[in-house]
Amino acid sequence: MQDALNSAPSDEAAFVEFDQVWLAYNEELLAKNTFAVEDINLKVKKGEFIAIVGPSGCGKSTFMKLTTGLKMPSMGKIRIDGAPVTGPLKISGMAFQAPSLLPWRTTLDNVMLPLEIVEPYRSQFKDRRKEYVERASRLLASVGLGGMEKKFPWELSGGMQQRASICRALIHEPKMLLLDEPFGALDAFTREELWCTLRDLWEAQRFNVILVTHDLRESVFLADTVYCMSKSPGRFVVQREIPIPRTRDLEVTYTKDFSDIVLELRGHIGALRTPVNQ
Repeated sequence: MQDALNSAPSDEAAFVEFDQVWLAYNEELLAKNTFAVEDINLKVKKGEFIAIVGPSGCGKSTFMKLTTGLKMPSMGKIRIDGAPVTGPLKISGMAFQAPSLLPWRTTLDNVMLPLEIVEPYRSQFKDRRKEYVERASRLLASVGLGGMEKKFPWELSGGMQQRASICRALIHEPKMLLLDEPFGALDAFTREELWCTLRDLWEAQRFNVILVTHDLRESVFLADTVYCMSKSPGRFVVQREIPIPRTRDLEVTYTKDFSDIVLELRGHIGALRTPVNQ
C-alpha cells in the first residue's frame, strides 16, 4: 500500500490534482456531515493511465463527476492541467458502459458529434467538414472500423458500438479520457479485444486516462497505477503501481506476476467489503 498523496513526484507538476476534496450532494447532507466522498487527495502525472476500483456505491462515479467539473466539491480544491476546475471541462472526453450512440446518425456522424458541439471546432465545422470527415475516418480505421462509416448503430455489434463510442470521445483530441465501466456489458473475448484497442490508442497519443472499472484484470492490464476506494463515503485507501513492462500483450494476463497483483487487489477489495463488526 502506498500513500495516494505521493502519486506524482514533488518536482513534477501534476496534470490532475485533488487537494482534500469532500463532496456532499446537497446542503442538507452537508449540514449532517454526510459525504459521498471524503478527503480525496490525488496527483496524477501528465500522460498517466490510472484505474479506480472499489466496492459498489463507494463513490467512483462521483469522483468522475468531480474530475469533469459536473460537480463542484463541498470542500477542497481540484486542478486539471494547471487550472482550477470551476465548471464542465472542455479538455476531456468520456465513454460509458452504454455506448449511447444516436440511432438516427451513421457511425461517422456519431463520431463527429463533438466537433459540432465543442469549440473551436463548432465554429469551423462547416468550412472544415471535409478535413473532419477524414480525421474521423482515420480514427475509425485505427480501431478496426474502417468501412463502417455509413453503418447505423443498430447495424453494429456491441463491441463495434463501443469502439465508435471511444472514437467519439477522442475525436476532438482531448487531453484526458474518462471511462466509466466502458467494457462491462461486453463478452470476455470482446472485452479483451477492446483492452488492446484502448492500449494502442493511449500508447500512440499518451493522453491522460481515468478508468473506473469493477474488473481487476482490466485495471492491472491497462493502468500505470490502480487506486482502491473505500466503502461510502469513498476515499482512496490503496495505491498500487503496476510494474509490468509495456507494451503489454494479453499473454501477460496468464503470468504469475500479473495474477499476484490481481489477487493482492482482490484482497484489498474483499477487506473493504467486509462489515466492521465481522
